[in-house]
Parts: sequence; structure tokens; C-alpha cells
Amino acid sequence: MSDTARREGFEQAVLPHLDAAYSLARWLTRNDQDAQDVTQEACLRAFRFFDGYQGGNMRSWLLTIVRNTCYTWMHQNRHGDSTELFNEEIHSPELSGSPDPEIQVLASADKETLRRALEELPDAFREALVLREIEGMSYKEIADVTSVSLGTVMSRLARARTRLRQSLSVSLGKGS
Repeated sequence: MSDTARREGFEQAVLPHLDAAYSLARWLTRNDQDAQDVTQEACLRAFRFFDGYQGGNMRSWLLTIVRNTCYTWMHQNRHGDSTELFNEEIHSPELSGSPDPEIQVLASADKETLRRALEELPDAFREALVLREIEGMSYKEIADVTSVSLGTVMSRLARARTRLRQSLSVSLGKGS
């Protein structure tokens, strides 16, 4: 296979999944620039090993590489816990059809509360929740990406949802 054909095949297979790759990296690193760096490194690794791709779910294959790259990168580069705040205006669609500034402020506060609650979850729980609820992956796909059993995925999701619910209840003043 020529280099051009290999590159085109890679681009055709991987490019549709770049948003999911960045999203996972962003939620794991909790920093825009770090997520960009990790996504770029993961794509380079995916390209390097593309000839060894055995078929199957390309998205799961790529997200596995992103996940592994993320954890390797974080292990090597974390200096304390200083992370850039997630900018909701950049990463979420505009609130449309809501000209009332008060409604926009309340919606933004709710998004910020949810973002904070998600970021407070332990990495394994946040990862499972992001892959399931944001990326829409099946339990089996999550098990493949994270290299854990289906039962572990279900347990992590249940525990993540419970912790998220508790955190949101406290944050929104509905519990203590």
C-alpha cells in the first residue's frame, strides 16, 4: 500500500471520530491544551499502528489509544492539580431561542454545577460516565476501551451516577 493510500485510509477511518477522541481527552485531562496535545499524540500513535488494526469498531480502537495516551501523558506531565477551567462557551452550543438573560444565567449555572460535579468524580467513574452518557457507547464498547469486565463497567457506572446525583443534590441545595 502506498503512503498516500495508507494516509487516506487512515484519515477516512479516524477523522469521523476525532471529536469523540478530543472529548474523552478533555474530560480525562480537564484542560483544553492538554487534551489537544493528548489527542494529537494519540492520532500519531494510531497512525503508526494503523497497519496492525484488525478491523472491528474503529471508534473503540481509537478511544482505547486516546485513553492509554491520556493516562501515560498525565502520569508523566502532571505538576500538582492545576487545571484550566472548562470553558462552556467554547465547547457547548449557544443557548438558542432564549433571549431572557436570567434564563441564560440559570442554564449556565446548572451546566457549571454539572461540569464541577463530573470533574470531582474519580477518574475511572468519570471516564465510564463520559463514554456512556456523552459518547453514547455501549457497555461492551466501554469494557473494550477500558480493558475491564462488563460487570466492572456496570458497577462503575452505577457508582458514578450515585455520586453524581449526591453531588448535584448538595450543590443544588436539595440535600446535605
